[in-house]
Amino acid sequence: MSSPSAARSSIDPAEVETFSRIAAEWWDPKGKFAPLHKFNPVRLGFIRDQALYRFQRDAKARRPFEGLRLLDIGCGGGLLSEPMTRLGFQVTGVDASPRNIGTASAHAAEQGLTIDYRASTAEDLLAAGEPPFDIILNMEVIEHVADPQAYLQDCARLLKPGGLMIVATLNRTLKALALAKIGAEYILRWLPVGAHDWSKFLKPNEIRDFLSSERVVVDGPFGVVFNPLTGRWTESSDTDVNYMMTVVRDAA
Repeated sequence: MSSPSAARSSIDPAEVETFSRIAAEWWDPKGKFAPLHKFNPVRLGFIRDQALYRFQRDAKARRPFEGLRLLDIGCGGGLLSEPMTRLGFQVTGVDASPRNIGTASAHAAEQGLTIDYRASTAEDLLAAGEPPFDIILNMEVIEHVADPQAYLQDCARLLKPGGLMIVATLNRTLKALALAKIGAEYILRWLPVGAHDWSKFLKPNEIRDFLSSERVVVDGPFGVVFNPLTGRWTESSDTDVNYMMTVVRDAA
C-alpha cells in the first residue's frame, strides 16, 4: 500500500515542460535565465547569513558548512547547488525535469564538483525514507507546483530537528502582477511568456497556514527588491513582490 505522499504528486507537467524546453540555457548569464544570475548574489548572501547564524559556524572559514547536508529542491541547472557545495555543504539537488538534472550534472562535472543530482520530487524522497537534511533550499519553486500546501509540508518533514528551510517566492499582489508577470514577461522580456502564473503566487500568511500543522517556527517575510539604476537585487522591507521566509523544525 502506498503512502499518502507517494499517492499524490507535486508535479505540474506544464510547469516542468516550460523549464525543460530551455534547460540548456541555465548557465548562460545572458540567456533565458539571466534574471536568476542577477538574483543569485542576494539569495546566496541571505542563505549564507541564515545558515551561519542557525548552525553557529565560523564566517571566516573557507568552507564553513562542512558536515551539513543540504537539499536544493527544484534545483534547475544548479545555480545554487554549486556555490553551496563550494561552501562545504554536502548537496543533494533534486528537480522534476530530467533535462534540468542533465544540464546541472554536466556543468558540475566540468567544474570538478561532486553533487548528488536526482530527477525526483520532495514526496518521492519522503516516501523512499531519505535521511533528513540540515538545510533545505526551496527557492522560487512553490509557485510552480500543483499542490503547494502538500509540497511544503513534505519539504518540512525532510528537515532534521533543528534544521532550517528557506522559502523564496512571489507575493500575490497587484504590484507583483504588474512587475513580475506583465513587466518581466511581456514588456522587458526578462522571462519567457508563461514562466509564471500570477494566480499561483503566494501571500506570506498562506505559507504560515500551510505549515501550521507542522512542528516548525516560521519567520519573515524578508523582502527583496531590484534597483533598475544599479541593476542589482538587495534585501528590503518591501515584500510586495519577491520575499523569503525561514522555517526551523523544532529541535525536540
